[in-house]
Amino acid sequence: GMSGADLENICNEAALHAARRDAEKVSMKDFEQAKDKVMFGTERRSLVLTENERQLTAYHEAGHVVLGVKIPGLDPVYKVSIIPRGRALGITASLPEEDRHSYTKEWMEGQLAMLFGGRVAEEIIFGPKDVTTGAGNDIERATAMARKMVMTFGMSDAVGLVSVGDSEQEVFLGRELGQRRVISEHTARLVDEEVKCLLDTAHERAHEVLKEHGDLLESVAQALLERETLGREEIEALERGEALPPQPVPASEEISASPPDPSKQPDKAPPPLGLPGADGPLPGPATSFYEAPDHNKEG
Repeated sequence: GMSGADLENICNEAALHAARRDAEKVSMKDFEQAKDKVMFGTERRSLVLTENERQLTAYHEAGHVVLGVKIPGLDPVYKVSIIPRGRALGITASLPEEDRHSYTKEWMEGQLAMLFGGRVAEEIIFGPKDVTTGAGNDIERATAMARKMVMTFGMSDAVGLVSVGDSEQEVFLGRELGQRRVISEHTARLVDEEVKCLLDTAHERAHEVLKEHGDLLESVAQALLERETLGREEIEALERGEALPPQPVPASEEISASPPDPSKQPDKAPPPLGLPGADGPLPGPATSFYEAPDHNKEG
């Protein structure tokens, strides 16, 4: 769910997007663009990727998509893109169809496998020696989820229904240094072994699913290289083995292709607006946002 401030930002961004198109009203397409910008960050089309990097990103995101549609019980994949946003070279977004307030063990194990889909796709297509740093965030999230399953949610048979660790957290920076040690070396080692077991099992499951559905992995990756962004309908069509329809012509090309209407052209240009007592024009509007330069050179 989103907060009221998030919804307000989406509405404002949608209105700005419609104004840039010189539209008379805000459409659902404007809201889709605004939602993606608020949730995933601004598109960085100025970031030029090599063809090798585009292929790596396409197969990485395709791996997430295949796991998302082939593992039962996971949230539907509604969009995948290889357009860089923020510090990410691509995104795969899944949204639940209804509010979820608790998570089953089966869902969390499926989520772990989906998080490893990108790395496993790189291993299958390019080989274990040519994997990249693109799976760093996926591995971090998977490790944190597996540790929660073992230490907090009691989803490990070896550890049992025990809350491992001190739930009291100090409210100052560096709270890790101030926490008391309440678990033994044996329990800590057992937790690490169980977390490693969950992650290894998820990695093996992702490998099996991608090997079984290699044709879908290839078709999604090629579609991403061609279109850069796929929606839910296009992903479902690829899953059924259907060919994607031709891409629609952008509105800007349609406008430029039509000849100008002479009746709508002004007889002469209006005089420039100026400040009282000055000859120069009014200053231009300030930019709506500032995009920081890219300092992440790892890709």
